[in-house]
Amino acid sequence: MRFNISSNALSSRLMNLSKVINSKNSLPILDSFLFEVHNGQAVVTASDSENVMQSAFILDNCEGEGNFAVNNKTILDAVKELPEQPLTIDINYDEWKMYITYQNGSYNFPIQNADEFPKAQPVSDNATTLTIDAAVLANNITRSIFATAQDELRPVMNGIYFDLTADALAIVASDGHKLVRNKNYTLKSDVPAAFILPKKPANLLKNVLAKDGGDVVLKFDERAAEISFSDGMLACRLIEGRYPNYNSVIPQDNPNQITIDRKSLLGALRRVLPFASDSSQLIRFHAEAGMLTLNAEDIDFSTSAKETVTCEYAGMPISIGFKGSSMVEILNNLESDDVIIQLADPSRAGIIVPAVQPDDEDVLMLIMPMLLND
Repeated sequence: MRFNISSNALSSRLMNLSKVINSKNSLPILDSFLFEVHNGQAVVTASDSENVMQSAFILDNCEGEGNFAVNNKTILDAVKELPEQPLTIDINYDEWKMYITYQNGSYNFPIQNADEFPKAQPVSDNATTLTIDAAVLANNITRSIFATAQDELRPVMNGIYFDLTADALAIVASDGHKLVRNKNYTLKSDVPAAFILPKKPANLLKNVLAKDGGDVVLKFDERAAEISFSDGMLACRLIEGRYPNYNSVIPQDNPNQITIDRKSLLGALRRVLPFASDSSQLIRFHAEAGMLTLNAEDIDFSTSAKETVTCEYAGMPISIGFKGSSMVEILNNLESDDVIIQLADPSRAGIIVPAVQPDDEDVLMLIMPMLLND
C-alpha cells in the first residue's frame, strides 16, 4: 500500500492525537496510532482505553487499502521536524514495515497488526443528541475548566457538567470555592438531559475545536459520549453520579454592584497578591463611592500592600475578603472589558459577570468569601 500526504497535515494531526495517549498503558498497543486507509482517506486513532480520538484526512494519492498500527513516538519524531513537503508512505505487510520518503531522505520503522487495537464502544440507541457551534463549545470549556475540582471523595466535581433543560443548556464547573455557569439559550429541550465530561476529554476538545470551524454533534447516554467535529471524533467515558444543585448556591439578590475595568482590577490584584499570606492568599476588597481598595497583608513576614482602583459604585461602603488567586483566575477567564461584581454582605458569595454578555449566552462566575479578621 502506498499513499502521499503533506508533512504538516500529518504532523499537526498526530500532535493533537498524541495528547490522548498515556505515558504508561495497560495494553502495549495503546502506545501506537491506528491508521485505517480506505477509499482515498486515512483515519488515524489514538486511545487510552477510556478516551478514543480520531482524525480523518483525504490523501493526495493512494494505491491499495489497509490498516496498521505504528508507535506514536517513532512516527512523531520522524515527521515533526520536517519542513512542509509531500511525503510518500509505503506500507510493506510482508516485512511489517513503514517506509517514509521525503525530499532528501527517508525513514523506515516497524508497524504492528491493527487487529489488536481496541475499538470504541458506541453510545446506546436512546442517546441524547445536541448540535453546538465549535467556537461556542470551545469558549465554554475554556471558560469553565479552571473551576473544576481535584477531589477523590467527590469525583462528580472533577468534570464539566452539561445540563440541558427547557430553558437553556447550562455548562457548569465548580470546586466548592468558585463556580462558573454558562447558559446558552439557543439550545434547549423539553426532555431534560445531563452528563459530566471529565477533564481530559474536555482539554482535548478545547485544543481541537479552537482551530476547528463548523458544528459539533454531541451524542451521550448515562455512561459515554461521542463528540463529532469537522474532521474527527472523540468518544469518552463519562463521570457517573449526581451533580450538586448548582443553582441553589447562586445568590438571587446581591444589591451592591461594582462596575470596574477588568484589566485594571487584574493588574492591581497581581501587584498586591505577593504580599498576602501564602497559606490563605486573602485580599480585602473595600468598596465605597467611586473606588475599590485592595489590601493584602502577611503578618508572619510583616509585609502588606494596598492599591486603589477607580470604579462605579453607589452602594453603602462594604468590606469583603476573597482568595486572590481565585479572583485572578476568574478575571482571566472573562473576555469583556468591564466586569460587574455583585455583593450582598461579607458572608455571602460574590458574583462576577461580564458587563457585556456574549450573544445568546449568560456567563456567571461565583466566588465564596473568606473571613476577615477585623
